[in-house]
Amino acid sequence: MIGSGPGGLTAALALARAGQKVIVVEQHYLPGGWTHSFSLNGYLFSPGVHYIGELGPGGAVRRLYEGLGLSGDLEFCEINPDGLDHLIIGDERFDVPKGFDRLLARLTARFPQEAAGLERYFRVIRGLSDDLARLDTMLEFPRALLLPFKAPNLVRWGLRTQEDLLDATIRDPLLRAILAAQGGDHGLAPSRVALPIHASIVCHYFNGGYYPRGGAKRIPLAMIRALRRLGGQVRMRARVRRILVERGRAAGVELAGGEVLRAASVVSNADPAITYGELLPPELTIRERRKLRRMEYSTSLLSVFCAVDMDLRSMGYDSGNYWWYRGKEVGRIYERMEYQLPRGEVDGLFLTITTLKDPGHPTQGDHHTIEMFTFVPHAPFTRWKETHTGERGAEYEKLKESLGDQVMAAAEHVIPGISRAVVFRSVATPLTNDFYCASHRGAAYGTAKTPWQLGPLSFSIGTRIPGLYQCGASTLSHGVAGASVSGLMAAQRIAGVARMDDLLGPADGSLRVYPADRPEEWLHKRKATADELNETM
Repeated sequence: MIGSGPGGLTAALALARAGQKVIVVEQHYLPGGWTHSFSLNGYLFSPGVHYIGELGPGGAVRRLYEGLGLSGDLEFCEINPDGLDHLIIGDERFDVPKGFDRLLARLTARFPQEAAGLERYFRVIRGLSDDLARLDTMLEFPRALLLPFKAPNLVRWGLRTQEDLLDATIRDPLLRAILAAQGGDHGLAPSRVALPIHASIVCHYFNGGYYPRGGAKRIPLAMIRALRRLGGQVRMRARVRRILVERGRAAGVELAGGEVLRAASVVSNADPAITYGELLPPELTIRERRKLRRMEYSTSLLSVFCAVDMDLRSMGYDSGNYWWYRGKEVGRIYERMEYQLPRGEVDGLFLTITTLKDPGHPTQGDHHTIEMFTFVPHAPFTRWKETHTGERGAEYEKLKESLGDQVMAAAEHVIPGISRAVVFRSVATPLTNDFYCASHRGAAYGTAKTPWQLGPLSFSIGTRIPGLYQCGASTLSHGVAGASVSGLMAAQRIAGVARMDDLLGPADGSLRVYPADRPEEWLHKRKATADELNETM
């Protein structure tokens, strides 16, 4: 298993449960890929996980984690069910509640003149999500002939964008902005994002949002602990030099130090740009390299991690995420962020207060930790790509801190006075993503999820090289849930079982979830145990 992101670890753990001997090799000293956490000056930050859906009773992600046997080592906090996302658009605010019926009722009450359009909009969104859920059983002949009848929304809307649906259903500019405001979950404007991807993300959070207790790193650490209980191995600082191909079949990997690990199957959780561009012989990947040259990758992130000396809970802030936009032209803001750096001010910002999402979150004293993100292109940073942290010179540091200042200025619209209360701040650029997550050109979500880069037009789980499989954000889908399911699909192919569920244990309801905004009800009974899993490393 190359890489310890959620896809790679899910595949490894599922195969170990099926009785296979598994070894995970990770190039970094921190496991998890985008689900890793890090500590700076005594504050804990998790750059890639801000909320996960489908963790309530009967939820798909809950089914996965319980079925992999993670409940004893993994707990979650449910973020504010009355506003898991707070959308601030200019001077307007809309709080996204848990529950589809509540969401539709709240939107209809705010925009009664758009009631019919909202009904149609969400009928298509939910229909697409339902169609996608059964798609894996519909792609083989002769079942594919039933697609127009079994997946009608996908047939009609599968190659359309969110903007196409908005144009067909919604007129009010503010409502259009609200429906586009969660676009940061895929990083594309309504005019660019494939409608099925946007629909699946919206529906993913209909039944609430959840955050792992102890930070994102609890997910890979729980998986590693479960894997080791089953005899699996995880090796850190083990960079793969090449994938071995013998007699036309994947036969293992060679590490950077020259050590060879032989295997009957290899799963690459590295991005296809790395798998095909660096790890395999060029003569075997001519077609894939040609495809890579055509593929467009998602935009990257400028991140600000900080701690503030403010009593945010008493000021009315809660565990929900805060999305801020300077005006109603949310789509145009996303289009600009893909291709140009902020010019003196940031127009779109995502802000999350991790110490409110996760009461007991490691911090210093009563300080709150805050993570803020805005999208930026990778291109302006490429001239420093071959340099190391701390060696990039004054021009780079000036650019980085200037962008950090612009993010802080935008954050004033969400938390007035925040700049004066900062006691710690660290700014990360797309080059940080490259280093810690081995991302391709800093891409936050793998390949860009545009209409012509999905499904068979993207990268498949299986490859043309027998014994070699892929998983991760540039295959099935992105995010913790999408990457994890891609790993489970890879394991299904290798294990040769009929259904992915055959690789999982029972969904026994054992996963523990606590209300983030009511810590007085449970935190005294569940004392923070921030270091209890570190012994697994």
